[in-house]
Amino acid sequence: MAAATYEGHSSKRLKTDQDRGFNNNNYFSHSNSRYAGMPRDHEERLNHVLLLTVINPAYPITCEVIHQICSPNGKVLRIVIFKKNGIQAMVEFDSIESAKRAKNVLNGCDIYSGCCTLRVEYAKPVRLNVYKNDLESFDYTNPGLGKLPVTDDPYSHHDAYNPGNRHPAPPYMPDSYLPPGDAYRDGRQGVLGSIPNSGFPGQTPLIQGTPVTQQGGPQQGAVLMVYGLNHQIMNCDRLFNLLCQYGNVVRIKFLKSKEGCSMVQMGDSISVERSISSLNKVTFFGHEMQLGFSKQAFLNDVKQPFELPDGTPSFKDFMGNRNNRFTNPESALKNRISQPAEVLHFFNAPYGITEQDIMNIFEEHCPNNKPNSIKFFQSKTERSSSGLIQFESISCAIEALVICNHVSIPNPNGKFPFVFKLCFSLAAARF
Repeated sequence: MAAATYEGHSSKRLKTDQDRGFNNNNYFSHSNSRYAGMPRDHEERLNHVLLLTVINPAYPITCEVIHQICSPNGKVLRIVIFKKNGIQAMVEFDSIESAKRAKNVLNGCDIYSGCCTLRVEYAKPVRLNVYKNDLESFDYTNPGLGKLPVTDDPYSHHDAYNPGNRHPAPPYMPDSYLPPGDAYRDGRQGVLGSIPNSGFPGQTPLIQGTPVTQQGGPQQGAVLMVYGLNHQIMNCDRLFNLLCQYGNVVRIKFLKSKEGCSMVQMGDSISVERSISSLNKVTFFGHEMQLGFSKQAFLNDVKQPFELPDGTPSFKDFMGNRNNRFTNPESALKNRISQPAEVLHFFNAPYGITEQDIMNIFEEHCPNNKPNSIKFFQSKTERSSSGLIQFESISCAIEALVICNHVSIPNPNGKFPFVFKLCFSLAAARF
């Protein structure tokens, strides 16, 4: 983690809960965006630097997440995240007024529904010194200190032209967002809220502010158990290619003790539910895959993963992977959740690509599974091509997607290749 020093106060130690006289039982006693019994502003020393303590951090907390929830209340200058005593972050605003507004709005809120509850106080330091810009520290007044994952190019999704974009994707966040007008209500509704299921019109949000005491935190957890995989063929990337249609994939781990079994940490419990309802007991590569909830809340990093039969590692971290498709509200709403079908929708192919070019992709990567027919959509721009690909059966379509999703296609008009993207099509019956 990046080093940080403070100017303006002799204390170098972050106070503990006992130092401040707070009782842990008050963390979830929420009323009007304030914890009962917490000091009022006039009893504290006002400061333009806030200390945020994250209670029940079920999901990763990065500078991007903190900036997203703080910036609507004022200009954020610097952020430093500490992990010595749980998850804490210091946020330096441009003024005391901005900090006070952020404190009043955020104190007691959940960043995500049912977890990552914020306790907000005025910090003692009057300035944060950041020496490196990364996921855990960032100086927004000096972006040249390092790189911060940037939000996706709005033209990089689905049919958009996106060769050459080498920026990493945004830091992982659960697949839940809230329209700005509804944000920051109280601790019962996540600050980042929720989006309609699958992006279909007319549906209500997946999580509508259910109290923590009733919801019990994230529903069932966000880790998926996967059984029955063909261990000779499947690996972390191929499992990612299948599951990324249903939510952000954070980490994948294959189990050495149980052949063909893996664990997958998804963006949130809704993503796990979508995966189970869509993919449980589907058959591909001669095996029936079975899915279920894991009792684990998250997956830890595996320092020394073993090798799978194909030589790839048994563990892979996909946090920030730009092929995740739910990284912001715009990209999330473009996804149409579908159960497996014999027709695949392809997009982000080079403009002018031919039917034979697409056939060659499958002949190269899965020669025993060629498409039956290919249909192109009329392109609205000359940036990319899209269309439908029909296979002999649902199992054949799953196998083709698992292997060929996210393969690189040379760009005839540029230096960087296209990333060929696939998903199951809702138009299967109309092909």
